[in-house]
Amino acid sequence: MRIIFAGTPDFAAEALKALLESEHEVIAVYCQPDRPAGRGRKLKPGPVKTLALQHDIPVYQPLSLKEPTEQNTLAELNADVMVVAAYGLLLPEAVLNIPRYGCLNIHASLLPRWRGAAPIQRAIQMGDLETGITIMQMDVGLDTGDMLLKASCPILDTDTAQTLHDRLAELGAEAILKILALVPDQLSPEKQQDDQACYARKLDKSEARIDWNQSADQIARLIQAFNPWPVAQTQLGEKTIRIWQASPLPSPGKQTPGTVIKSDKQGFDIACGKGVLHITSLQLPGGKAMDAAALLNGHPDILKPGTKLD
Repeated sequence: MRIIFAGTPDFAAEALKALLESEHEVIAVYCQPDRPAGRGRKLKPGPVKTLALQHDIPVYQPLSLKEPTEQNTLAELNADVMVVAAYGLLLPEAVLNIPRYGCLNIHASLLPRWRGAAPIQRAIQMGDLETGITIMQMDVGLDTGDMLLKASCPILDTDTAQTLHDRLAELGAEAILKILALVPDQLSPEKQQDDQACYARKLDKSEARIDWNQSADQIARLIQAFNPWPVAQTQLGEKTIRIWQASPLPSPGKQTPGTVIKSDKQGFDIACGKGVLHITSLQLPGGKAMDAAALLNGHPDILKPGTKLD
């Protein structure tokens, strides 16, 4: 089939790669405008655009698809289907109706569980035991379209948002190829149950501040969900310490939440509202993430027992 692909980040690039290696023809790629990156703040193309250019595929980067001129440009491509994955722009109803078989979305949750911008992170943060990929026939709602295919994936105790993202990206690439083989005559659309939906709101840096009154389990999930961005953090006086890896301990925290109980080369134990958090990787201001042993070698007096974190 003739496919328009719409996506911007790494998650989408994995699906585009699979389509480029398939029997289908990717005739155009839509992605968000280049963003400033690095110390020089120079404009940098995203992973999807980079991959498209490597394969000499025309790239379109409109600020919006609401303008009739943009919609006419898309219509002139005469596509059978538009595959969408983490594009970052809302598609107006007029656009949804342009491709012969509509627009198919690769969504990183088992709908309707997590609708919205951050389904991977919210699934980890809330302690879900599994998540997955849903291929959805897009409609005008926010991830409300009919489900065409689901593929599940366990959430491991050791998963961060990055590791789960990588597995789901591969799963999404496999799933879209499966569903394209069924378009249009063998599809079995399934309506979503709206009363089971949760909203996976976009991550905000303000959420990254650790509340030590929460349980060690809650804080550990926050750290995993916010790795690699925006990274959970706590205050040591005026210093902001970023926490990259940690795990909950069942032992009761008998001290005030936020108090360092134990400090050695295996890690730092911090009292929580319930339980104890064992931190194994952290980052001081201006430095790199490092394990406890490396941190103590350079800063032997930091995070001594009795130290209070805010």
